Amino acid sequence: QVQLVESGGGLVQAGGSLRLSCAASGSIFSINAMGWYRQAPGKQRELVAAITSGGSTNYADSVKGRFTISRDNAKNTVYLQMNSLKPEDTAVYYCKLSFASPPRAYEFWGQGTQVTVSS
Repeated sequence: QVQLVESGGGLVQAGGSLRLSCAASGSIFSINAMGWYRQAPGKQRELVAAITSGGSTNYADSVKGRFTISRDNAKNTVYLQMNSLKPEDTAVYYCKLSFASPPRAYEFWGQGTQVTVSS
């Protein structure tokens, strides 16, 4: 059983910063990818940023240059540093862990943490 526990969301003014954390526990393969997704009211869930266990990163165009994803493999924890926040960044942010153990692929989601950016 894998659990993801997120923290760090909250209310911030535009231009401010927040840091999200997601700690994974349980039976986790060492080779994996962790990422942050977000879902605003009335919109589909979208990828914000992802990072592999080898350190490769991927960002949505809308957050490039403002958000930074990082991870601590020893702690199975992924972080999302969000700077220069905008009202359009307001959403529920979800952590995702994925890995493969052929022939199966696994993915797990956190419960979500609210980020609200006021103008």
